[in-house]
Amino acid sequence: MSTPTTTPDATERPDSRRGFLRLAGVGAAGSAALFLTACGDDDDSSSGAAAGTTASTTEKSSGGSAEGDLKILNYALTLEFLEADFYKKAIDADLFKGAELDLVKKFGESEQAHVDVLTDTIKKLGGTPVTAPETTFPLEDRKSVLELAATVENLGAAAYLGKAGEIMNPDILAAALSIHSVEARHAGALNHLLGKKPTPDGAFAKPADEATVLEAVKPFIVS
Repeated sequence: MSTPTTTPDATERPDSRRGFLRLAGVGAAGSAALFLTACGDDDDSSSGAAAGTTASTTEKSSGGSAEGDLKILNYALTLEFLEADFYKKAIDADLFKGAELDLVKKFGESEQAHVDVLTDTIKKLGGTPVTAPETTFPLEDRKSVLELAATVENLGAAAYLGKAGEIMNPDILAAALSIHSVEARHAGALNHLLGKKPTPDGAFAKPADEATVLEAVKPFIVS
């Protein structure tokens, strides 16, 4: 007899906001541990001792402090702000119709969902989300915008891969990889639409370090 399978509740999946927060350890007991590690409590000595104990426990379980993970989350948030704003402006440019417009809208919705969940996660961990940068993009014609979208998505996927080894908390790593997977699928779809290889790097994707990524997106940020 085959074992019946159950479909997980949508709110528990990593592609929903609650699912991401659950994976990031901010939906149950883990939230208190990570939150206290990040921001502490100076109201009294007993609270301080509790925070110190929690911090120690969290560092042992995650392999490091939450501070570094918060920095990585804010780095990711900066990139997601850029991607979400790019798609909004691409839609407003009125360069797409039919199925292509639907695709661009869907990708934009995904990037905005990434912005929302990263912002929520950083706040839940006691951090301060970075401010959305003012952006500018060359939006001249359909093909050039699709090529730029592919460039941005491939870069985003490479950026997440580049930071994966630095994330200390395994739950945050799992959540970040759930976003990385979507970025990679966006990139593959756009590559295919442009007649390019869906996986340009072959069987193994190449990571990009933070300095390289920030240099690449610099032309799109208004100084």
